[in-house]
Amino acid sequence: MKRNYYIFSPGRLKRKDNTLYFEEFEEEQPEEITSEEENSASPDLEEAPRKLPRKPLPVEDIASIYCFGELNFNTKFLNFISQKNITLHFFNYYGYYTGSFYPREPFNSGKLLIKQAARHSNMKERMKLARLFVLGAANNIKKNLQYYNNRGKDLVPIIERTDTIIKKVKTAAEIHELMGYEGNIRADYYLAWNLIIDQEINFTKRSRRPPSNPVNALISFANGMVYSTVLSEIYSTQLNPVISFLHEPGTKRFSLSLDIAEIFKPLLADRLIFSLLNKNMLKENDFDKNLNYCYLKEKGRKVFLREYDEKLKTTIKHKTLRRSVSYRRLITLECYKIIKHILGEKEYKPFNIWW
Repeated sequence: MKRNYYIFSPGRLKRKDNTLYFEEFEEEQPEEITSEEENSASPDLEEAPRKLPRKPLPVEDIASIYCFGELNFNTKFLNFISQKNITLHFFNYYGYYTGSFYPREPFNSGKLLIKQAARHSNMKERMKLARLFVLGAANNIKKNLQYYNNRGKDLVPIIERTDTIIKKVKTAAEIHELMGYEGNIRADYYLAWNLIIDQEINFTKRSRRPPSNPVNALISFANGMVYSTVLSEIYSTQLNPVISFLHEPGTKRFSLSLDIAEIFKPLLADRLIFSLLNKNMLKENDFDKNLNYCYLKEKGRKVFLREYDEKLKTTIKHKTLRRSVSYRRLITLECYKIIKHILGEKEYKPFNIWW
């Protein structure tokens, strides 16, 4: 299975023959490459020797590259990773997802594109999928609550309220109702985090742009990682990432990734946050706090990403396939289930945590 690569150091990504190289800069900020320098660069990278060694990245082994440092690259590099179907995800100074280089889709399907757009345009069909996305997310949230309730945390009142809202989701008639119910479920869910997490976190509500405390900073960072992971898995299928059903399609975002990410955030983001905080792998000193914002420091991001990458590789015995599949593969399988639903081959059933 291909791997994700995470780059924190400032440097330059370059191509030589059929290999990618990362050249780390000694300075904190790399110099900008001018168009003249780019055009005059030798294709075999015969340049003055650098003090820091060049690190090879085996191109056939790369699924996605996550960029957290200041990086330089040229069009030759972008053309090459596009040929190799490698997605490039970018995060800003504070560790928040800002965008992706999404190469031309390798598995285009005009038939699926037309049917996907038609399902979105037909409000009855759109509601059917949107409702299933919310139900999938809600049931996975409920599974997390039940998990910790069975381990001595008194979460019965919140589980009961979640059940009540799930019933309302099943009868919702409009997209905005579904979004409202999804927000209500998460608001109750977040109230339970003070009981689930053993550290004293004083977490009462979700805040964004910027996050106001360490837990909100962790949620923002974790959700960005799930969103970009889902986008990479969509890329390996024939789905179009900008035609969505729960979230309104718009400019500057791959809204289908938001839809599917809702289902997997309780498994990939929330459970990891609980584990890292309860094992004291992340503490208050891993966050930079100011009057108006809080964000995860680089050291904390590295801890999170190491565990996140391990979680994606974790395998579970699939109930239908009757073989072990990784958590990352579960996302790909979800995309295929959505494709079958759109094509009218099989009704979609959202992924539910069964363990």
